[in-house]
Amino acid sequence: MKKSLRSCSSQKSDSALVHVPVLLEEVLKYLLTGPKGMYLDASCGGGGHSEAILLKLAPEGRLICCDRDEQALEYCGKRLKKFKGKVIFARINFKNIGSYLQDLKTDRVSGFLFDLGMSSIQLDDPERGFSYSKDGPLDMRMDLSQKKKAFDVVNFYPLEKLIQIFQKYGEEKRAKLIAKAIVEKRERDKIKTTKQLRDLVQSKVNPRHRIKSLSKIFQAVRIEVNDELDELKEGLNQAIKFLRPGGRLCVISYHSLEDRLVKSTFKLYSKGCICPPTFPKCVCGWEKLLKILTKKPVVPDKTEKEKNPRAKSAKLRACEKSVSIKRLANEKIS
Repeated sequence: MKKSLRSCSSQKSDSALVHVPVLLEEVLKYLLTGPKGMYLDASCGGGGHSEAILLKLAPEGRLICCDRDEQALEYCGKRLKKFKGKVIFARINFKNIGSYLQDLKTDRVSGFLFDLGMSSIQLDDPERGFSYSKDGPLDMRMDLSQKKKAFDVVNFYPLEKLIQIFQKYGEEKRAKLIAKAIVEKRERDKIKTTKQLRDLVQSKVNPRHRIKSLSKIFQAVRIEVNDELDELKEGLNQAIKFLRPGGRLCVISYHSLEDRLVKSTFKLYSKGCICPPTFPKCVCGWEKLLKILTKKPVVPDKTEKEKNPRAKSAKLRACEKSVSIKRLANEKIS
């Protein structure tokens, strides 16, 4: 499994960061169905996709830029200030998309974009504690107002729970060995920094697999801290609910757990009846809502991967709303 990153790579240019969004042309191709629609970027991050979308919209078009990271929204606010009147900023997580749109009293949305993972703004700041390559506090919060940090997971989760998240969210084969080493270390002294966690993980894995194991363990802790998979599941539900007929949902994922969740969600909502084949007639009332536009995920070409190494693991999936919602408004994915 590759490390989860969001779309932006950063390069120094006149002492400023230039953010390069992944699969930009492909996103615009699948997402935009008309220049006058209302679109929502659920994780605007460095604002690369948002800026490109806004450039394509007519004066009547609107884009809602969402992120739960206040620093990301501040950055986007500065980057997109020239689009005043066409862009709305909202500090919300995926689970709150539906309630936000209800409060906004907006019509059905023409398109949703979910660009998952971390932005360069987060990854490159040692104080955020996301990267094992930079020494910083064990934080990893995407929303700095929340209480739970990576420090709490690493130092206070019981052994069995640590093993579980390393196996489930990191798919790490040496999860038990690493978790036991963490528990033994923290009994002597708390693990406070990313370097301390990195050194501990490295001491328990084959040097040839060092980078992969570090990526997996840091990813697992980050997913646990931010409740990322449950957030994504609910966010996809809300997006499908609020999409207008003919509207598009695009998701860029960066590791297998995310991609499997997106794939299974699209597949579920693209089905009609889901009753067992032995049933004489349909009793589930399940209605086909989506048409899948990408039979296989769209990935960056060789040129893009060479220019932006952080794009290597990106996968784009897209679907289209086929009918209006008739089933229960609060229906959830099992």
